[in-house]
Amino acid sequence: MPAPRPRGASSAKAPSAKAKASIPQLAWHEIRPAPVILVTGPEAFLADRASRVLRDALRERDASLEVHDLRADGYAPGELLTLASPSLFGEPRLIRVENVEKCSDAFLEDVLDYLASPADDTVVLLRHGGGMRGKKMLDAIRSGQGSGIEIVCTELKRDSDRADFAAAEFRHAGRAIAPSALRALVNAFSDDLAELASACQQLVADTDGDITPQTVEKYYGGRVETNAFAVADAAIAGQHGQALGLLRHAIATGADPVPMVAAFAMKLRTMAKVGGSRGSGGQLAGQLGLAPWQIDRARRDLQGWTEEGLGRAILAVADADAQVKGAARDPIYSLETLVRTVAARGLPPA
Repeated sequence: MPAPRPRGASSAKAPSAKAKASIPQLAWHEIRPAPVILVTGPEAFLADRASRVLRDALRERDASLEVHDLRADGYAPGELLTLASPSLFGEPRLIRVENVEKCSDAFLEDVLDYLASPADDTVVLLRHGGGMRGKKMLDAIRSGQGSGIEIVCTELKRDSDRADFAAAEFRHAGRAIAPSALRALVNAFSDDLAELASACQQLVADTDGDITPQTVEKYYGGRVETNAFAVADAAIAGQHGQALGLLRHAIATGADPVPMVAAFAMKLRTMAKVGGSRGSGGQLAGQLGLAPWQIDRARRDLQGWTEEGLGRAILAVADADAQVKGAARDPIYSLETLVRTVAARGLPPA
């Protein structure tokens, strides 16, 4: 990975509103170390992925890397400058700041001061989701103050963009996927990039050899306007009728019961991991082996659940998994029973 860019002169002036950025503007997968990294755009999944790629690269370069997470909307004056100040042993640092689009005035003032003289062996990553808040800071960074780069995380709205993303997932894992299988997979997950990434990871983990259209059909067949994750999401939210309707539609259009149960298992396992944990998604990501967006989603899913209910639901998933793999004569009934149990949030029938 290339070395960080040299520090720029502190006398650089912010560009006018119409001026183009004079720093590199890169895609999420092109992220590399720099004194300041501005991550912009609405696609939270790609922003989280870029942050993890950077952290892993810096940690591979030096295992003593210190990682600090801040929130710009709850910022205390001096936090950034304190974290970036030289340490006794000179460990490299990565300082990640979320919610920069909602930042406080104190944060803006400290960042502008920091840009004049970035700390050595420190990377400051600023996640700005959009909007005009902090425009003076954005203009300063884009003009070259701080010798930074910008990572642009635009939404992947076109099927071709999503196909390129999925193909890169398999290529990175050293797996080949047939073009027709890639198209089928992208069509099945055209509405959620995070779920598309999860589907790619599941296929890599659960299959061997080249991924064919038959492989995709086995795991995600019949996913037209619904899918296993949509059924699981509705059930976890307590919407029994909607979940049952989605389930029956999926089955009627050819969905396989096995990946349906796998989707429930994946969601509930993540909820169990996150339950009871404290800290931001960025702080817990490495500890739990999850992406920050997965942690935030699991916390939303956990609303209305008890620890006991979650335990019973996980046991119900294990039972359903055995039944749809041959232990029961009617796998559809087993799925409907699972949906009912999960929609009741694991509570026993009244």
